[in-house]
Amino acid sequence: MLNRRDLIKHLSSLPLVGGLLGENILPTTLTPASKLPVRNLAKELGIRTFINAAGTYTAMTGSLMQDEVMETIQGASKEFMMLDEVQTKVGEKIAALTHAEAAVVTAGCFSALTLGLAGVLTGMDQKKVEALPHLQGTGMKSEVIIQKGHSIGYSHALTNTGCTIVTVETLEDLEKAINEKTALLWFLHIQSDKGLINHEKWVQVAKARGIPTMIDMAADVPPVENLWRFNDMGFDLVCVSGGKAMRGPQSAGILMGKKDLIAAARLSMPPRGSTIGRGMKVNKEEILGMYVAIEKFVNMDHKKEWKMWEDRVATIGNAAKSVKGVTTQVSVPELGNHTPTLNISWDASKVTLSTKSLQENLRNGNPSIEVMGGGENSINITTWMLKAGEEKIVAARLKAEFSKAAV
Repeated sequence: MLNRRDLIKHLSSLPLVGGLLGENILPTTLTPASKLPVRNLAKELGIRTFINAAGTYTAMTGSLMQDEVMETIQGASKEFMMLDEVQTKVGEKIAALTHAEAAVVTAGCFSALTLGLAGVLTGMDQKKVEALPHLQGTGMKSEVIIQKGHSIGYSHALTNTGCTIVTVETLEDLEKAINEKTALLWFLHIQSDKGLINHEKWVQVAKARGIPTMIDMAADVPPVENLWRFNDMGFDLVCVSGGKAMRGPQSAGILMGKKDLIAAARLSMPPRGSTIGRGMKVNKEEILGMYVAIEKFVNMDHKKEWKMWEDRVATIGNAAKSVKGVTTQVSVPELGNHTPTLNISWDASKVTLSTKSLQENLRNGNPSIEVMGGGENSINITTWMLKAGEEKIVAARLKAEFSKAAV
């Protein structure tokens, strides 16, 4: 009988392809879980639940999974499967949806960054895989180049591999920074307007010098086209969150890109041990759930969804501005959380209410509501995470709060 250590060694030698248990592991074959009594653990444990009029923030537990995703997760929990085969089969489906050569489900976007760079550094060399994050004396490269305006903390996922970050500003800086230690050129889409070098030029320079590129687009769907835009553009690796707009498991993400780099990245993923990614485990339920989520997201009626968001924004905005001194404005951020966003502001001489006080009043009410601060005497609201009908509750509560504070 294999002990745990022998089993880990055995799994490390397994191929990263399917075929061990047959084809029938996809969600379409899963049977719905039998109905069980549902405990309200939030109520039982005293955990506050709330109406999310803020957005897909990690601290607010991202988004809510759709029924089809939960049914898939429940069904998958009733059967044993080989983890590598689940990843391979699902990866093939996701790659086809996103115009990528290959894909794998990761433990969030942050882990996709670490694992993707690990694959770039090690290739298929098992000794290098086990050496990370210790690069000295291994022959692995050790530097990642990013633009100064893209350095907002997420690059920590890259330094987890042992690499150091080199920041540049101009195209000339970039050309000078590239050397024999350069492993990767990394691009942060949500900060693309903060750098002097655009996506296409970034890829062009990297390809001319034979250096892989990676883009972090964690919160950058919608629009749905971004799921394949950067693969089509020529980025070697693309990383995205799964638990935001796509409404997959919050702890899931996707790493997609070139086939050889995805295969190499998977050497640092579970079930293999002695790797920097061992703790970045994604269970079969999350992998299959993520596939159903992205499939549903790609095929949904996005125009209809957008119109629904706009209608909800109008309901809330009209109620708020019915109070004298309150004004509203609707905008759509170009980068990240690309949805209709309602800014509500008020004249402090007509409505004696601070931003913080309004947020606390909404948070402490019944039901509790979360909104984002928009500056002095201002809040921001998005409606894409609201359940049907919740826009009316938010509208009524805001009108009531503003009316109480009206001079």
